[in-house]
Amino acid sequence: MSQQFFWGVSTSAYQIEGGHCIDGKGPSIWDEFCAKKSWRIKGRATGNESCDHYHRYREDVDIMASLNINAYRFSISWPRVLPEGKGRINEKGLDFYDRLVDALLEKNIEPIATLYHFDLPLELEKLGGWYNRDVAMWFSEYADILLARLSDRIKYWITVNEPMTILGLGYYVGTHAPGHINFIKGRDAVHHVMLAHGLAMQAIKSYSGLNGGISNILYPAYPHTPEDIEAVEAANRINALFIDPIMKGQYPDVWEIFIPSQKAVKTGDMSIISTPVDFLGLNIYTRAVVKKSLIPLGFLPVKPNYEGVKFTSMGWEIYPKSMYDALKWIADNYGNPEVLVTENGAAFEDKIIGERIVDKDRINYLKKYIQYMDKAIQEGINVKGYFVWSLLDNFEWGYGYTKKYGLVHVDMKTKKRTLKDSAIWYASFCRQRCLSHSLLNETDSEYAAAHSLKPGEVAVAVTGK
Repeated sequence: MSQQFFWGVSTSAYQIEGGHCIDGKGPSIWDEFCAKKSWRIKGRATGNESCDHYHRYREDVDIMASLNINAYRFSISWPRVLPEGKGRINEKGLDFYDRLVDALLEKNIEPIATLYHFDLPLELEKLGGWYNRDVAMWFSEYADILLARLSDRIKYWITVNEPMTILGLGYYVGTHAPGHINFIKGRDAVHHVMLAHGLAMQAIKSYSGLNGGISNILYPAYPHTPEDIEAVEAANRINALFIDPIMKGQYPDVWEIFIPSQKAVKTGDMSIISTPVDFLGLNIYTRAVVKKSLIPLGFLPVKPNYEGVKFTSMGWEIYPKSMYDALKWIADNYGNPEVLVTENGAAFEDKIIGERIVDKDRINYLKKYIQYMDKAIQEGINVKGYFVWSLLDNFEWGYGYTKKYGLVHVDMKTKKRTLKDSAIWYASFCRQRCLSHSLLNETDSEYAAAHSLKPGEVAVAVTGK
């Protein structure tokens, strides 16, 4: 990979693009989930319009340039490119990503593309979705199409985002699309997602000069009491479920319900899945505090309850050291591979004061997590990039539009973008591109005075409002 350190932001197609049924795009499982199981989503929201990034991408790229970032991680909508998931190519869909990538490069922003971020084409779900082994093969064909079109400009590719979330929420508890609850069939879906990753990695490796990897969400485990060490080991085996097959060529020893059946794993599959990656992407938000349990899983999560504990509006504990511990766990267990922190951020209740969006909690969160990433880097852990989740307030899956992760506020009625204070802070930090920059140590009272661009001025300059 490049020796340049990436400072960037992340998004995903379904969460920001809108344009759900125009210019030839086919439906995804999330279109269907929102339409048929709307009761599972706060406010019965949909991603039909969301931030309208499909039409406003140039404005969003201008905003990114104003943040002084040098990389943007986004996902490509599989059904926008292949409306039925296979076969017929939608040229208008490919044209959109052509335009987006060119706009990014014009601003000297490195495009980093994720092939799959939860939005399986609905037509493939009708054929069994991730229960069907053939979907992995069709995913490889989809990857081939995108590589043939975009590999001259996109040098960094992520195969799959968060297999743990895809399977856990989509196939085990049913709160994400496609909404299945099937513990027996779900374990084979685990394998098919991993096989899809491996086949896509082989496609990436067939091109010279490309870098490929996967993004996994990671919850470093901590014991609730000193007697809960075995529970930590059990929880970490779940963390390893989607990393061991790639880095070690085998599934970890976890509860049988998570391990693919012998029928699902064909000769040669593990060799495909363990195709060498150039980096591991890690999505790091919080930790898991666990206690031992007699249930086969071996652990149960415990909500932290101690003096001074703080949570995001998602109810996730703010624990900055989880960044360091997650990175160290990867380095210690997998030979210190190159890592991109592909997501880190927090949802908070932002305050709107005139034209200003005040979110000092987010600024403090980002500072502290970056400081612990810096500690890891200083100790030799091989981190090559950091991406804030997310650029824009967007459709947050089952939470609809009730949870705000963005550096940029989006009025979902008018689609007006307004930079939050956190965006101004991040722009100043990225302008320096230095982990030891004093902005990491600023007090809140020093924040406004430290910036040459004031919040109101930046919002006007970027949005044109």
